[in-house]
Amino acid sequence: MTSGQRPSPPSARIAAVHSLDDYLPRPGLSVPVVTILDARGRLLEDQQRAVVRFALQDGAGADIIFAAGTTGEWDRIDNNRRQAVARIAIEECRRARASAAKKIEAWACITAHTRAETLDNLTHALHAGADAVVVAPLSIKDIEHPVDFVEREIGAVFNRTGRMLPLFLYENPDIAAPGKSPHLHTREVKAMARLPYVRGIKVTASKTVIGNYARAASNFKAGHEFAIYAGNAHLIFDLFAPPEGVADRMRHYWNRYLTQRTRPYGVVAGPANAMPREWQRAWQVCRSGDVELMRLYASAIDEFRVAGAFKRGARAYRPTIATLKASLKDMGVIDSDAVGAGTPALSDAERREFSARFAVLRERNAEMLEPGWVSELEASAGHAPISKRKSAGRNG
Repeated sequence: MTSGQRPSPPSARIAAVHSLDDYLPRPGLSVPVVTILDARGRLLEDQQRAVVRFALQDGAGADIIFAAGTTGEWDRIDNNRRQAVARIAIEECRRARASAAKKIEAWACITAHTRAETLDNLTHALHAGADAVVVAPLSIKDIEHPVDFVEREIGAVFNRTGRMLPLFLYENPDIAAPGKSPHLHTREVKAMARLPYVRGIKVTASKTVIGNYARAASNFKAGHEFAIYAGNAHLIFDLFAPPEGVADRMRHYWNRYLTQRTRPYGVVAGPANAMPREWQRAWQVCRSGDVELMRLYASAIDEFRVAGAFKRGARAYRPTIATLKASLKDMGVIDSDAVGAGTPALSDAERREFSARFAVLRERNAEMLEPGWVSELEASAGHAPISKRKSAGRNG
């Protein structure tokens, strides 16, 4: 190399290290699992395993377990606990693959507050056997240029360890670090989509933003598939709805224009922690365009959102993570519904009100939804099953 010549970027050097040519992004339901803590903020490993098993529902739930993401309170726990949560998810998905009739993947979110911790998490995920990793570049405080970080620094880890993992970008304006743009620029997504290991993006944003990213990545699908996952999970009922009347046809064609005719590859649904079977079936009926069933599951899923909404004074209050943990405790999946320091919590009165609402929701789902598509605590989760009530005969 001559003096002053710029070295090859790591992404080019690792091309011969470990090929991902045969990898296709996993479609379907991704469940970003909550992190189970005790009152002192310590990780409860047995209960964390139970949450993963509940999300999998013996193959009827998640296609992907997404560990240590926003719903997992990555920004409320230290790096050792982030890595432990990822390890548990990887181990439980590996165990489930031995008996499941479908492919199940474990994705480790490697995002931390600093670049050093993020890269350490990447190394940990490689050694632990993750199927893929997820990174939110805009949430890392000391990263100025996302493209350089993903290409050069992440690429250097792959080069050093001798293998690559599929990497998915994570776009969520709610967790952008102070002073950072809320969204990745389209040109940045376009540049990162060229890299051999960047295989998609999880977008918690509007249809317009999803369309911008679809447009940015469309030129590179000849090299490898670049998948878009809807992080604003309820959008799937809109994006997949077939046209019926005149107004629906206009909305349908407008959706296709906004999203560049690219429908989401999958859905990342935080509420699926509490309703993995319901969300799996919702994804299936959306993909098939079954209008009647789409309406049925949209209603059931929206009820959970309504059940978790409160008012404090004149302001709306929606402590999503707290209600997810409360629902899992009410079903007997976990014993502790404590949230991390700084995570919005339920008051005692709100906790009682949520339990009452959730019980009504569960009874309604048992009566209204298709047999086998109401989530239940599996005996393999290590807890005594909850009362089946009216659902006892439904799942046969």
